Amino acid sequence: MINLHRAFKRHRSALVMGLISLAVYASLLLVFFGIMGINNWPLRHASRTSGITLVTFVAMTLVMAMVYGGFEVGRKKNKPIISSMTLAVVVVDLVTYLQLQIMNVNENNNDHLVLFGRDFPYLLLCILLQFLVIILFVRIGNSTYFRMNPPRRCLLVLADRGEESATRRKIDRYRLQWHVEKVAMFDDPHLIDLIRSSETVILSGLPAEDQMRILHQCYDLQKDVLCRAQLEDIMLSNARQVIVDDAAFLAMDYRKMTILQRLIKRGMDVLFSALVLLVLSPLMAVIALCIHFEDGGKVIFRQKRMSVNGRIFTICKFRTMSEAASSSKHQVSASADDARITKIGHFLRRTRLDELPQFWNILKGDMTLVGPRPEMLENVEKYKQQLPAFVYREKMKAGLTGYAQIEGRYNTTPEDKLMLDLMYIESFSIWLDIKLLFRTLTVFFKSDSTEGFAQAQDDAAKASK
Repeated sequence: MINLHRAFKRHRSALVMGLISLAVYASLLLVFFGIMGINNWPLRHASRTSGITLVTFVAMTLVMAMVYGGFEVGRKKNKPIISSMTLAVVVVDLVTYLQLQIMNVNENNNDHLVLFGRDFPYLLLCILLQFLVIILFVRIGNSTYFRMNPPRRCLLVLADRGEESATRRKIDRYRLQWHVEKVAMFDDPHLIDLIRSSETVILSGLPAEDQMRILHQCYDLQKDVLCRAQLEDIMLSNARQVIVDDAAFLAMDYRKMTILQRLIKRGMDVLFSALVLLVLSPLMAVIALCIHFEDGGKVIFRQKRMSVNGRIFTICKFRTMSEAASSSKHQVSASADDARITKIGHFLRRTRLDELPQFWNILKGDMTLVGPRPEMLENVEKYKQQLPAFVYREKMKAGLTGYAQIEGRYNTTPEDKLMLDLMYIESFSIWLDIKLLFRTLTVFFKSDSTEGFAQAQDDAAKASK
């Protein structure tokens, strides 16, 4: 009876969220047609222009929903959903606007393509109104969802009590979704009763055999499970289901890029990096002058980093720390409120503009657009001692962006960074690269993406002794 009631609540919630989702996308479409139709009468009537514009808008909306995730209320907080949907609708509007201007090149309108004519102010007004629509519906959506679905009562199962604080801290960021009521060790004799009294069971860092035993218990009791990914889970995450004779197998292919994939990926690197360096060269010149005028030191910071197959290269970034700190032989990661960071450095780090010179590394072939983040050599040696699997990151060339850079933070633990990097490596495709390039823009809306390590200054002090 309890399970039937829970299933009914889920179906009712899914129906309500589906209707709200349909309403938000319909509103975005109506805003575009309503605003752009002020100066484009064919959009106000059934015409070839309105038909093609409608198809373009809908098709681009579907594509951008696959890239950015769409109306993900109930799974994400307001700010990430708003930022993702705003970026998505801006891309949709720009592409549809371009299509509309191309359609307007005819004997009744323009004799040539006009991108910044009378329609452009209406486009800006359209984006602004759509942004307000997104904010309104996201707030309504999440508010409605969490009224219908209170936080799930969770049991946290651990192998080490020392992990409780760090794991709780991550879960507490989503306290509207999950509420940890009880914590137990994996060998607790009363574990089955604790599982029975909970709605969701969270497993973190358990031995493989015990984790499988508990998963069976949760499956028997029809409990939802949130399981912290281990290396073997990532390795099998993209395995194919194969039937050999009458036996079920999981086929794990050793993923290696084909020659065509390599050519396309390298072509994207060259074209995109060359375009960025050309278009943003005036901005880079201004940044260089600001860095030089603050303390008279070097503009570019160079450091040895590791890439594919353990190959070492010199990464280029705008200098964000003092000259003395940048030239120190003992390099340590930045901490929160690190005194070594300059005034302009704080701004560059927060906006990620300090990474613009890395497009030169990409153009040269030292790096790629999407791939595992290149780590400091000092960190690589330390991480390999703590996590032998860290070497698996070297299967692919180091990249400017990726899962670890988008979903993680500067101070994300080495183990979590490794898992995020391996998720990318084991699921690589050109389409995934394109999606991650678009999703990189969401990083600028994450206020905590550049959080420093709390212990960096202590490490620096110890190293200098």
